[in-house]
Amino acid sequence: MKMGRAIALLFVLVISPVAYGQTTHIVGDSTGWDSSVNYVNWARGKTFTVGDSLVFNYDTSHAVDEVRANDYTGCNTANAISSDSNSPTTITLDAPGPRYFLCPRSNHCSQGQKLTVNVVAATTTPSPPSGGGSTPSPPGEDTPPTPRTTTPSSPPPPSGNAATSVGGKMGLAVGSLLVVGAML
Repeated sequence: MKMGRAIALLFVLVISPVAYGQTTHIVGDSTGWDSSVNYVNWARGKTFTVGDSLVFNYDTSHAVDEVRANDYTGCNTANAISSDSNSPTTITLDAPGPRYFLCPRSNHCSQGQKLTVNVVAATTTPSPPSGGGSTPSPPGEDTPPTPRTTTPSSPPPPSGNAATSVGGKMGLAVGSLLVVGAML
């Protein structure tokens, strides 16, 4: 009975996130949501995918507002989509497109405490092309039709980040299962 519960708990904690490929992004890393961080640099090179989460960690001198693009540019919080002042604030990225966040306190936004992320759709495995080749183009008046052939192409390999992330997590999951199995 104990082994069954341990394996079920391990599945929920380790394998479940692998299956969904969700990433939790700690905004500002160890510094958190603070006016001393350059969030343009922090976001550079990161991929934000539908299903991922942003976690804002901050002290009582800060808060998090989600705003629209025009309000982001002008640091306007009067029309905020959402506001939160209870750290940590977790935002689930539930749709593709740009998202805009800023600190509504004092002049923090104008000092750079604002973040924009572009959320991309979750990728799926591409399906193979249907049909066997391409349709020949219509011939001109004086030229006979030239048959066309196509060479099937393979889908591109997964990006390094996705493959590394899933591969690393799967290794962790398998290793954890072995450790739990050995303990029981």
